[in-house]
Amino acid sequence: MTTSLAALADVVGGAVAMCPDGEIESLPADALLLLHASLGQARRLMDAAQTRVASEIARQSRPEMGSGGLAKQQGFRNPTVFIAATMGTTAGEAARLVQVGEATAPRMTFGGEAAPARHPHVAEALASGRIGAHAASVVVTMLDRVGPRASREALDEAEHRLVAQAPGLTHDQLSKIVLRAEAFLDPNGVERREDELRAERWLTFREGRDGSLDLSGRFDPAGGAPIKAALEALVAADLRAQRNAVPSGSGSEVVDPDAPRRSVRQMQADALTRLAEHALGCDRRDLPLAGATIVVRIALDDLVNGTGHATIDGISTPVSVATARRMAAGGSIIPCVLGGDSEILDWGRARRLFSDAQRLALAERDGGCAMCGAPPSHTKAHHLRWWARDAGPTDLANGVLLCESCHHRIHDNGWEIRIDGPGTRAKVWFIPPAHVDPARTPRLGGRARFDYAPAA
Repeated sequence: MTTSLAALADVVGGAVAMCPDGEIESLPADALLLLHASLGQARRLMDAAQTRVASEIARQSRPEMGSGGLAKQQGFRNPTVFIAATMGTTAGEAARLVQVGEATAPRMTFGGEAAPARHPHVAEALASGRIGAHAASVVVTMLDRVGPRASREALDEAEHRLVAQAPGLTHDQLSKIVLRAEAFLDPNGVERREDELRAERWLTFREGRDGSLDLSGRFDPAGGAPIKAALEALVAADLRAQRNAVPSGSGSEVVDPDAPRRSVRQMQADALTRLAEHALGCDRRDLPLAGATIVVRIALDDLVNGTGHATIDGISTPVSVATARRMAAGGSIIPCVLGGDSEILDWGRARRLFSDAQRLALAERDGGCAMCGAPPSHTKAHHLRWWARDAGPTDLANGVLLCESCHHRIHDNGWEIRIDGPGTRAKVWFIPPAHVDPARTPRLGGRARFDYAPAA
């Protein structure tokens, strides 16, 4: 605790020194980024200190202490309410601080001897400021949930790997990885949770007084996957048409650039309407759903033996082997059995565009946008060495999946990409320009960064 507070004081002191007059607007870009990084480190170190304090308040407010407990002495019914009120935060945030504090604080045995924290890897990362309380809570919650059904060695390895992956990830990105880790640690729980989600599926219609129709619903992963894939394909086609719009009278049959721009939410609503019209037998046959496939991936041993779990591209929650088998028997579903035979994936200079098989292989390697983790449906396959300018081949080692935003960012800001390793097991590295990182240290991307991949 003393070490964390001393580190916090050093970081805060450094941040104050960077901006002694408080005029943040006058800072150059490099100083602003450094200040931002320092404040982020300070916040994580503050989390470490606050979790320890919160857990100690909870310890001194135990129910068996009755009215003598610390929280009740201060006029609060329990420690969570006390912490929330004094910090000005929510009860949920206060409970999270207590939870993480109790999971990462040193313990005492019944014999009075010191024992390590219940989750030592999380405790070390939290104390050093590499992760914050939110990330720690996501990992701790999952490990505690599957603890009774996994070996101590598997839990320790998962904790170590998740803590190593967590720095630099958003809350949503880490939550996705933790879901995959849980499926690996507790494969039997996948089908149970899947049954629960399927039982909770629903869709409601309500006509508003103004004549609108309000839809709201909830779907299990397997039921929601085709809906998501179809809507995303239609929205992607609309976005392409919007970007490629040319003035009227140019002779090209494209969207008028002067037409009102629709938001993505409006495009999604229009896409659902088009799907319904199409299903009802209307004359329109122009739904741009080519390539709107659903990829279900599973290890060959799991498919044969009925063990483990499967994943669906674009859906974070894993599914059971039974669901994977059922989905693979449906239309527009591509089963990706890892370890089986595959099509030729390297074409050299024989073709310019990546084939469907190559795109699927890139999705297996990159998991989606290799730079930001966006789902495969939001990406395109790009040549690292350009086809025309650099005579780059249309091979996996020269291809990468990128969303539109990351593609422009790489080309506009001087980033480089390196592929290490063979085929779909290769790793993608992003090398920042010197103005971002003078040492140009490669940053891991792709599935190795945004998915859970336990040691073989």
